[in-house]
Amino acid sequence: MVVGDFATEVDVLVVGGGPGGYVAAIRAAQLGKKVTLVDKADLGGVCLNRGCIPSKALIHAADEVDKMKNASHMGIEVDGVQVNFTDMMKWKDSVVKKLTGGVGSLLKGNKVETIQGEVYFTGENTVKVATENNSTTYQFEDCIIATGSRPTEIKSVPFDGKKVISSTEALSLEEIPDKLIVVGGGYIGLELGTAYGKLGTDVTILEGTDSLLPGVDPSMVRMVKRKLKKFGVQVVTKAMVQGADTSGDEVKVTAEVKGEEKTYSADKVLVAVGRTPNTDDLGLDQAGIELDEHGFIPVDKQMKTKVGRIYAIGDVAGQPMLAHKASYEGKVAAEAIAGEPSEVDYRAMPYVIFSDPELAYTGLSEKEAKEEGYDPVVSRFSFAANGRALSLDAADGFTQVIADKESKEILGAQIVGPGAATLIAEVVLAIEMGANAEDIALTIHAHPSLPETVMEAAEGVMGNSVHMVNK
Repeated sequence: MVVGDFATEVDVLVVGGGPGGYVAAIRAAQLGKKVTLVDKADLGGVCLNRGCIPSKALIHAADEVDKMKNASHMGIEVDGVQVNFTDMMKWKDSVVKKLTGGVGSLLKGNKVETIQGEVYFTGENTVKVATENNSTTYQFEDCIIATGSRPTEIKSVPFDGKKVISSTEALSLEEIPDKLIVVGGGYIGLELGTAYGKLGTDVTILEGTDSLLPGVDPSMVRMVKRKLKKFGVQVVTKAMVQGADTSGDEVKVTAEVKGEEKTYSADKVLVAVGRTPNTDDLGLDQAGIELDEHGFIPVDKQMKTKVGRIYAIGDVAGQPMLAHKASYEGKVAAEAIAGEPSEVDYRAMPYVIFSDPELAYTGLSEKEAKEEGYDPVVSRFSFAANGRALSLDAADGFTQVIADKESKEILGAQIVGPGAATLIAEVVLAIEMGANAEDIALTIHAHPSLPETVMEAAEGVMGNSVHMVNK
């Protein structure tokens, strides 16, 4: 419907088609709203096209290569593993294509109008949508901003897309680099650095703080660092990068390491020091929206901004920058728009790092539990005592459950080991439903299986684990 020959009316306008935006659009449509989704690039956003999915595909392929190279102790002799990197990348792209095509079909099936174009706010309830051929004004009842984020650039080592690259280019290289420097020891740098290390690249990770994976439980990080040594990946901490010289055949990176200047050289430099929210170039000031000091859009528990009809979800709404957080917030925002009393609760948010071994955690750490006034019980069960982990030749790591001493309520968990990303779901559900350690301990778990480690850790809270000595 055209209003005064100037604006096209829509109930809900969703800006951005990533895991936050497309989920929000579909949920709003399910609730009876007329929805238009606008994205300037491909449906699925960074996650499906240039992040979560392609990186996990590449990581899996690298894992398979590593297994074949190191299977002799199981009686499997492989003579000369060769990697056809071109075909590997084609396979990775095929995975992405299947998923992005599925998103388009889902949006169409839910009668969501999709437009490829750029959005610029012109008021509290109006935007200009510029497409390849024209510019149209839209007037909305409600709007959900889900424009995601982009790799953060550091001034001393600016991206050139060839020698100094972001995660985007790292997932679309034409050949495996001989040497790779990774600036940043967070999860993105670690995941991609590990993958290329397994593919034969000489990898050096330069991290500015005193630890790889800052903020993650040190006992979990130690398991990862130990494995990185086996892959030949060098980790340098307290390394403050000063600059990069790209004039020669190799890139030379200068860093101050513990007060001493050092130079590292490589074919490529991957800068992975975080992500920046895409909140500029939207004209948000025209809508009356102010950003915080980090460029995020402040929101309430229903993802509503100070402008009541505009919501923000996902990376633009603040940390943590997780695809599943964006999807969750998208549902909450859509339901809030439809008048439902939905609001966010991040207590049972899963955090997953696809390192080797995998890391996953949720809820409270022991320290956080104490700070919140609990008397926590910590129970840790080793994968070395789990039959399935041993039979998978993946016995490094542990499952740790944290519970309240008196009530035995599950407060959190930390898992490092095989299938951690999958195993954490059981604890997330336990926290979400207010379950206690006894509920998990009394749940029959299949044998042999990795989830038995969760059961054993829960039994440890109760003091009756069978397969470890109880404290």
